[in-house]
Amino acid sequence: MQHQVLVVEDSRAFRHYLDDQLKQAGFKAIFAENLSQAKKLLAEPQRYLCAVLDYCLPDGQDGEIIDLVLSHKIKSIVLTAQFNDTIREKVLAKGVLDYLLKDSAASVAYLIPLLLRLEANLEHKALVVDDSDMVRNHVSHLLEKQNLTVYKASDGNEALQIIDDNPDISLVITDNDMPEKDGITMTREIRRDHSRNKMAVLGLSGSDDSTMTAQFLKAGANDFLYKPFNQEEFNCRIHHILNMKDTSDKLYRMANQDALTGLWNRRYFFTHNCCQTENESLNIAMIDIDFFKKVNDTYGHDGGDAVLISISKIIDAHFPESIVARFGGEEFCIQHCGHFHSFLSTLELIRQRIESITIPYLEQQISITISIGATTGLESLEKLIKQADDNLYTAKENGRNQLVSD
Repeated sequence: MQHQVLVVEDSRAFRHYLDDQLKQAGFKAIFAENLSQAKKLLAEPQRYLCAVLDYCLPDGQDGEIIDLVLSHKIKSIVLTAQFNDTIREKVLAKGVLDYLLKDSAASVAYLIPLLLRLEANLEHKALVVDDSDMVRNHVSHLLEKQNLTVYKASDGNEALQIIDDNPDISLVITDNDMPEKDGITMTREIRRDHSRNKMAVLGLSGSDDSTMTAQFLKAGANDFLYKPFNQEEFNCRIHHILNMKDTSDKLYRMANQDALTGLWNRRYFFTHNCCQTENESLNIAMIDIDFFKKVNDTYGHDGGDAVLISISKIIDAHFPESIVARFGGEEFCIQHCGHFHSFLSTLELIRQRIESITIPYLEQQISITISIGATTGLESLEKLIKQADDNLYTAKENGRNQLVSD
């Protein structure tokens, strides 16, 4: 979904510049040249990711546009050519996300990464841990302004329970001095199950202990801030932590996912096990597209890619809780834990569905079938894959478009 950004700016040259920058970043810019035009736009039922506002407009020279846009519950970033401490305090007190100087190329260049961060934050969850209601609510408010979904806890034990219930939390912001369990102890416990890249931790403390930063970092925190903190520094730290996490996630996907289909690759498949216990039987299926070379010869490699993508989506949709990997070429492998009979039934459903559909490519329709070999057992992953592959070979020898299992 393309997010819209409201831009209120009276300079035509600067509007053109922002329009080009926003388009390149994937945003749709909606422009107003003055306060009056902005009022008309805001009267329409539009949804905006954020607003970028010029502080001084021809019909509103003292930041009136800020109050107007904020009254519509739209997050706002302020642009201004002139700035001093008085204006800075006034702007931040209104509740804007940030401010940028228009006469600084570096500051303006900060705008697009900031908007991209706000967009990415829609997928992130944060947990604020502090025994002070006032501090907990203040930090939560700052994070919600950044588009983060926020959970709250008053001590370390409550926080760990929330993390157990919501393992997809991206960021934990915790005070140290709390009853029940302090922040440093809680951070150590978080690190038993969650790496720095999977769940970031920002430590906070109002202590005058100069070793507090080192204590938090050695416990596994990603960063630390003394309280009371500056709002702008807090936002910058949050952006930096989440940018690092997103970069790490991207690198992880590049290393472990197939670029064409988005499925896991062989490397991931051989280093992960979907079963929770060692005495649980593992189900393995090897799937091969029948006569795939003929598809490439007839429709070209782009047609072959269309087939691979379609087949991948079908397999993945039927096994959302399993490990589904593209082994290479037209071969796929599934690692599944559960009843073998149900596993086979789902595989047969996949085979029948693929047999019954056609895959659109340009103005043509491609028909294909698959062969499947499946097995189950307590043996090593390598042995089970070999057995499933042998069953796949049998399926092909017996005429293809069929499932063979032990």
